Amino acid sequence: QVQLVESGGGLVQPGGSLRLSCAASGSIFSINAMGWYRQAPGKERELVATITSGGSTNYADSVKGRFTISRDNAKNTVYLQMRSLKPEDTAVYYCNLKAITTLRAAANYWGQGTQVTVSS
Repeated sequence: QVQLVESGGGLVQPGGSLRLSCAASGSIFSINAMGWYRQAPGKERELVATITSGGSTNYADSVKGRFTISRDNAKNTVYLQMRSLKPEDTAVYYCNLKAITTLRAAANYWGQGTQVTVSS
């Protein structure tokens, strides 16, 4: 079984910062990519940022220049440093893992979600 444990969400004022983390564990052979998605009330889940095993990153236009995704390969952990937060960043943030299991099967996994609320 593969598990993703997210942490770091919370309530911040506009302009503030938060750092999210997501640690993957379980029957993982290798990781192709990890990333963050978010879903606000009444909206579809959208990509925030991804990072591949090779270190390539991709960001949604709405967060470019404000968010930074990084990883710790030894810990199978991905981070999302969020700064200059805006009210429109308010959403449930989900960690995503694209991995090869120990059975050599490609799979996608999701974390439980962590709430980020940006409000004065």
